[in-house]
Amino acid sequence: MVLSKSGPGDGFFSSAFQARLSGNNLHNASIPEHLAYGSVITVKNLRMAIGYLHSHRHLYPEGIGARQQQVTTYLHKDYNNLWIIKKHNTNSDPLDPSFPVEFVRHGDIIRLEHKETSRNLHSHYHEAPMTRKHYQVTGYGINGTGDSNDFWRIEVVNRKFGNRIKVLRSRIRFIHLVTGCVLGSSGKVLPKWGWEQLEVTCTPYLKETLNSIWNVEDHINPKLPNISLDVLQPSFPEILLESHMVMIRGNSGLKPKDNEFTSKPWHWPINYQGLRFSGVNDTDFRVYLLGNPVVWWLNLLSIALYLLSGSIIAVAMQRGARLPAEVAGLSQVLLRGGGQVLLGWTLHYFPFFLMGRVLYFHHYFPAMLFSSMLTGILWDTLLRLCAWGLASWPLARGIHVAGILSLLLGTAYSFYLFHPLAYGMVGPLAQDPQSPMAGLRWLDSWDF
Repeated sequence: MVLSKSGPGDGFFSSAFQARLSGNNLHNASIPEHLAYGSVITVKNLRMAIGYLHSHRHLYPEGIGARQQQVTTYLHKDYNNLWIIKKHNTNSDPLDPSFPVEFVRHGDIIRLEHKETSRNLHSHYHEAPMTRKHYQVTGYGINGTGDSNDFWRIEVVNRKFGNRIKVLRSRIRFIHLVTGCVLGSSGKVLPKWGWEQLEVTCTPYLKETLNSIWNVEDHINPKLPNISLDVLQPSFPEILLESHMVMIRGNSGLKPKDNEFTSKPWHWPINYQGLRFSGVNDTDFRVYLLGNPVVWWLNLLSIALYLLSGSIIAVAMQRGARLPAEVAGLSQVLLRGGGQVLLGWTLHYFPFFLMGRVLYFHHYFPAMLFSSMLTGILWDTLLRLCAWGLASWPLARGIHVAGILSLLLGTAYSFYLFHPLAYGMVGPLAQDPQSPMAGLRWLDSWDF
């Protein structure tokens, strides 16, 4: 494995994956194999990029369910991820040497006590903060003493390891004893009052999903023998697949920052809106990312002309029309060469319509390069066809050269007009008639 080192993003990956990362606390580690009462544990959600069951001393704000301690999921290693697993009906210390070791088994009713705050994992019929059809999950109680809403039944999903809970490998669910709901994470990002961590809920829908399945990762219990985690490490194909799935999920979950300009895919080919890099008023030094409108709109026109001319040529050839050798050769160049770059444009543009992540204007740039190549192929072919059609005219040979020069000069002049957007500008905004850029604000959506 090339990327074999630990880093701040370890929590995005499964516990078994982390055991292969040098520098991670699970790498070459030895911990107790089976979960017992009194163990200090971390509990990780099986859905990628959800993280660890977490709590902290901050309370839910007024109007957000019960004003009790927040419970979230957190993607990074933290002391606030630690929980103590206890029997539901006793406060005795199971780590007392006089008590025999008792393993946690499938179907047991347990309490999870937050180690740092001594509050129990708790749920009730209040609505969750983001997912209104789910129940709120909180930290409740004093020094581990709460009420019956702190009781959870632990279930082993994959019983191939038996009734005991095995670290890393056992997939478990927590069923709330009073409401019957299942502990899970919606994956939704909480507002600033929740430190932009992820929402934990108790869902009344009992279907098994990765959002509601967990595994035990860290496990501390001095009364139990340790085993090496090397025997639990996944194979290379498994971690290769997981790393790509984590990247896909992480990319799709990106959200815009406050007051950040975003755009939609349909904006890009028509150059509907740019992206402000710096400055908001006439006293600021302003840089504004905008496509050269001459290039952008010529590319858009070229795509339409290519589809039209390509369709005409394809239909003519399909019907057996005999084209002159020169025209047939140019037509083949247009269809094959243009078709390849049009395919490139399509593959680099249309997938963005399916993405749920935040999108920016610069995401169109790879597709724009393909559309520019199509423009070159199309106009070169059209100008050569014009020169061939007017071969009897004395200046026919100059048509191709003149056309290419006109395109190049037009592009260069448009760059000269709009270069202040890229190199920076000061003074009145373009909305002001006195601004030197006023005449260049061709669309009302351009905000420079």
